[in-house]
Amino acid sequence: MNKVNQVRLSSPFLTGLLHSLGALVIGTLLTSFILWSSSAQESSLSTLAYITHGLSIFIGGWVSGKRAGRKGWYFGGMLGLIYSVSVWVTGFLAFDTPFQPGTLLLVGLAFAAGALGGIIGVNSSSK
Repeated sequence: MNKVNQVRLSSPFLTGLLHSLGALVIGTLLTSFILWSSSAQESSLSTLAYITHGLSIFIGGWVSGKRAGRKGWYFGGMLGLIYSVSVWVTGFLAFDTPFQPGTLLLVGLAFAAGALGGIIGVNSSSK
């Protein structure tokens, strides 16, 4: 049998970000399906978007922590910061969204979600 060479990313940040983006795509499609198939109003879209982003950051933090094998709170927290700043920059460039005091709260929550995922990721890694 032929062995298939697999590409393995060595950076915990990059791997976590890619998993976060994958979870974001799946969460967005699931949110769209929920809005399409139910009588849910579009006014609940912001709540569903926050939940989707939070889960995406948590999953990315978990993968980062698991890949790093140490300092899960750091790798997951930094992933949350990078993710949230990227979302804010995209909103600023695309929709001219201003920087508000609530933005700092969201960045802090993103750091916490990523750090929690990173802690769980480090503790779930098999050694």
